[in-house]
Amino acid sequence: MATTQQPDYFVPAPSWWPFKGAVALFGIGLGAALLVNSVPFSWVPLAIGIAILLWMLFGWFGDVIRESEGGVYSKRVDISFRWGMGWFIFSEVMFFAAFFGTLYYLRSISVPELGNMEHKILWPDFKAMWPMSVAPNGTEPYQVMGPWGLPAWNTLILLTSGVTLTWAHWGMMENKRGQLKLGLLLTVLLGALFLGLQVYEYAHAWGDLGLTMASGVYGASFYMMTGFHGMHVFIGALMLAVMYFRSVKGHFTAEHHFAFEAAAWYWHFVDVVWLILFVFVYWL
Repeated sequence: MATTQQPDYFVPAPSWWPFKGAVALFGIGLGAALLVNSVPFSWVPLAIGIAILLWMLFGWFGDVIRESEGGVYSKRVDISFRWGMGWFIFSEVMFFAAFFGTLYYLRSISVPELGNMEHKILWPDFKAMWPMSVAPNGTEPYQVMGPWGLPAWNTLILLTSGVTLTWAHWGMMENKRGQLKLGLLLTVLLGALFLGLQVYEYAHAWGDLGLTMASGVYGASFYMMTGFHGMHVFIGALMLAVMYFRSVKGHFTAEHHFAFEAAAWYWHFVDVVWLILFVFVYWL
């Protein structure tokens, strides 16, 4: 492996990691399809696929880290990485935009339409209001999730995590390694706390409020949007945990730290999405 930065675009050697990733995804897809159809031992291909995927992720990203620390990436590669991460976050923006568009359709178009006189024959007791307090058939009463309490605390936690991450970034830029590591560790812990409180919130909503995935379109949209956001928090916390362990090993300098920046971009994106979720899913 080269130890000095290359003047041109770095071209990696042929690799088996993409093929291994494809095998992993095939195993996960096959296992999941068999599992939902209650096929015996369907967990076997699912578990094997997940294991191969984890192996692929650790191995492939390990190669990238070694190449980066070996100095083989030029400025052109750095720009390419930045464009790639930028487009990836843009795809995530569109992903959540689809959910927010769906929520707008439900609240502003579908529910009012179902409440007009033409649909009274189907659901005579249906009330065109949001958030809905009962399912359209009226047989599954539930309570809606309010904005204050756990959702408000989780909002404060994520906002605080953005501050600690920015503080860690300042520490790196000023060569304060202790501040960098402590800021990253605090951010990961705050992310874990957010996920723990979200699990508790789900248990409370499901068991005490009667709010389930079957609770009409409100329950389905609530769990779909907050659940996918929770998955992104988990992924972001994993990314930052990797950044923490890399910082412990002495990686990153003020001039060479794109991996840290990419994880930080992703985390701040997750923060912004939660603020919008808090307003339109919990509050309004």
